[in-house]
Order: sequence, then C-alpha cells, then structure tokens
Amino acid sequence: MRQISIVSLFPQAIESYLRIGMLAKAQLAGIVQFNVIDLRQFGLGKRRQVDDTPYGGGGGMILRVEPLVAVLEFIKQKTVNPTKVILLTPRGKLFKQAKAFDLAQSDSDLILIGGRYEGYDERIVAWVDEQISIGQYILTGSELPSLLVVDSVVRLLDGVLASPSSIENESFVTSDNQIEYPQYTKPEIFRDLSVPPVLLTGHHSQIEAWRKQQTRKF
Repeated sequence: MRQISIVSLFPQAIESYLRIGMLAKAQLAGIVQFNVIDLRQFGLGKRRQVDDTPYGGGGGMILRVEPLVAVLEFIKQKTVNPTKVILLTPRGKLFKQAKAFDLAQSDSDLILIGGRYEGYDERIVAWVDEQISIGQYILTGSELPSLLVVDSVVRLLDGVLASPSSIENESFVTSDNQIEYPQYTKPEIFRDLSVPPVLLTGHHSQIEAWRKQQTRKF
C-alpha cells in the first residue's frame, strides 16, 4: 500500500477532498493510505508558532524551518518504505503528466509540503528530494497544489481506475502537447447541436480514424 502524507496548516481543507470520489475509493480498497498532518502540532512554544518575519525585511510571514523539519522527521519515523519529499514551490520543475506516471510507478511513499503566507525558510530545501511547480501563478498556500499532485498520481495506481485502458487515450499521455479527441453522450441532438454522425455508425474503424483525426496538438 502506498502512503501519501500531506503537511498543511489547514488539514480540514485537504481531508474533505480525500473523502470523496476516486481518492476515497482508492483508500477504502487498500491501494493508498493518506496521512494529513497539521504543521501547527510541530510549532514552537505554547502558541505553536510556525512562522516569523523574514530576515532582511519585507512584508508577510515566512514558515520557520524548525517545524518543517520536525514534521518531516516525524513522518519518516512512522514510515517503513523509502520516502520522497516533494516541495511545492514556484522554483520547482513544472508538473506534467509524465511526472505523474513516474511518481505513480515509484516504490517510495510520498511526502508533500509547501509554503503558506509569504513562503518558507529556504533551508528546508536541504531535506527535500524534489521541487515541483504546478504553474506560473501564485496561490495562498500549498493545499491545492498538493491535492492536484495527489489526484493525478493516485488515479494512475494499479486498481484505482475501473478501466485502466482508458489512460492510453488521455490527453498528454504520448506527448506534452496532445489533447484527447472530443467525447459525446446522449441526447443525440441538443438545441440544434448534433453528435458527429460517424459516432453513430457503429463502424469501429471509421470511429477510430475520426478520433485520431480529432486528437489535437497545440
């Protein structure tokens, strides 16, 4: 069973998403186990402080290195398998489908951490195996990036998808710029918009040819 640990100051935001849909089914089936850890529990002093003002001045607060290292060491002590620590950061390599496949096929348990407020003490990088970015934009924290990575990886684990062969035709599987062909379902006509006639013929070779033609690259 794969173990995926997510560190957050707002664990309830992550836990609610993990309790629905395919991710919940994967956990119930014993394919993956999610561990959501509240960084505040590793904070300093009576107030459980996790952040402080940045050296050199500037606005906002920075996550301190001590709580981040403490939570990583705690998780690793509880983990039997090798671990891979992933830092969600704008400095990281852009996350793509190929990386999702790599992480799904890895034997390592995953630990995902990231910033909040104005970021994190850069020294945490010394405890990180890989840095990942989900895009060229800024969010308020690492909760959404963590869930994005988890969702894209877990669906690729053996036994999660009811039809594993469906992955073969998905967008970005064969190349970074491939987009899957359009899909249609009932009704056949909706407000003068019709399903392409070829999909109604029952001729599988013609349908396959149409789908290959409609697979776009950008």
